[in-house]
Amino acid sequence: MADKTITCKDCGSEFVFTEREQEFYKEKGFDNEPQRCADCRKKRKQQRNNNNRGFRR
Repeated sequence: MADKTITCKDCGSEFVFTEREQEFYKEKGFDNEPQRCADCRKKRKQQRNNNNRGFRR
């Protein structure tokens, strides 16, 4: 396995999906490669967390 360069589907920047990250994904049973860079994944997670706060009882 070699490092892969992937284009983020949100911001369009390129990021490297390292060999080590690929091994981690495989160990966890993830079938798909990441589609977003680390910054966009972080922003998306924050948005989901903020949206979910309003629905807690």
